[in-house]
Amino acid sequence: MKKSSTLLYLCIVVSLLNILAMGFYARHDKTTYAPAPSGSQAKVSPMYSDIFMPQAIDFAGEAVPLQRLDVREALKKELIVNAYLHSHTIQILETAPRIFAILEPILKARNIPDDFKYLAVIESRLDPQIVSPSGAVGIWQIMKETGRELKLEVNQQVDERYHIEKSTEAAATYLQKAYERFGSWTLAAASYNAGIRFLTKQMDIQKENNYYNLLLGEETERYVYRILALKQIMTHPWKYNFHIRYSAPSEPIEKVEVSTSVKSWADFAQQQGISYKTLKQFNPWLRKPELHNARHKVYQIDIPKNKKLYK
Repeated sequence: MKKSSTLLYLCIVVSLLNILAMGFYARHDKTTYAPAPSGSQAKVSPMYSDIFMPQAIDFAGEAVPLQRLDVREALKKELIVNAYLHSHTIQILETAPRIFAILEPILKARNIPDDFKYLAVIESRLDPQIVSPSGAVGIWQIMKETGRELKLEVNQQVDERYHIEKSTEAAATYLQKAYERFGSWTLAAASYNAGIRFLTKQMDIQKENNYYNLLLGEETERYVYRILALKQIMTHPWKYNFHIRYSAPSEPIEKVEVSTSVKSWADFAQQQGISYKTLKQFNPWLRKPELHNARHKVYQIDIPKNKKLYK
């Protein structure tokens, strides 16, 4: 009993002390709080705002039917996603001039519309060394077997899917074939994601020959809209609050022919006045420290002309 009475007494004392403390702080608190403005006097500066929507847009000269509600909302969704995906979009805007300088003349020479460079953007963010979880590689995200079908060399020592020029040539070959099949650059772009066979099957099942009328699954249905969104943002970055102060310049290179085996690419690099790291940076398609070239195939090795930038 005595222990219980003592505990009860202590609890009462502690409670009284807490009440007194609260009263003291309430009485001496001098903080004042301004009332929130109301009516027309309130000036709110939102961090984010609605996205700018173009009145008209096309892909490879083919008009996008923005008068359709579903098309307009699908494009707006991709514009929002990429306009507020700040770190990736800024990196793309900075990298694009250097990579586009390589892609554009190849696409033009192969009669592929210039807009297809934005397909490469959504595939790889223009990173020549990117590898997808499914094993697709390089700027154009080409699978191993597809690369071989498109006449790229793909083995343990050399993988031309990482070669910007050669992979662009391969992608152009695929897109030409797709355009010949569908007669539409928009459908050719969609087939780059879904495959010519799958797209043909769905067109037959659904009795449609218009990309915007086809039910193709989320990834392929978003695919062309993603291309359009990057085209719009990269063409008019200021409309989406991107103000890029730096852009990667096109780097002059010299090509050195190699038609023999190379025991050490590191030795080769030093002979060219650069490091092994720089050699691999400019030639990511070289996959091993050496090259066994019994058939004396001729390879063109890219060497930066301004070597001081890498020392």
